[in-house]
Amino acid sequence: MSDHIALRGLVVRGHHGVFEHERTDGQDFVVDVDLEVDTTVAARSDELGDTVDYGAVAAAVAAVVSGEPVNLLETLAQRIASACLADVRVTSVEVSVHKPQAPIPLTFGDVAVTIVRSQEHR
Repeated sequence: MSDHIALRGLVVRGHHGVFEHERTDGQDFVVDVDLEVDTTVAARSDELGDTVDYGAVAAAVAAVVSGEPVNLLETLAQRIASACLADVRVTSVEVSVHKPQAPIPLTFGDVAVTIVRSQEHR
């Protein structure tokens, strides 16, 4: 069984990047997470405590993005994945971190890093 809880387009201000101005000025990051969770118990009980609370996930992701600066989106995505996998009911997570104001001197639509992690590969 493969049930999913998805959170798309979470916008959080952070100070990540390799350039000093990125760390000083900060910028918005957009995060998508897709949690693989067995929702069978929650579907039967209709109780929030029996599932992964997507509000709590959003708060945890926001805390990571607004927290300690890192150089790379890869590092930020890994930290977000680890925060999501802290709930053992999450068997795996796909995390995409978008950087819409990336310092690229060309017109572009999106820059993102996507990773997939599981409880076995935290």
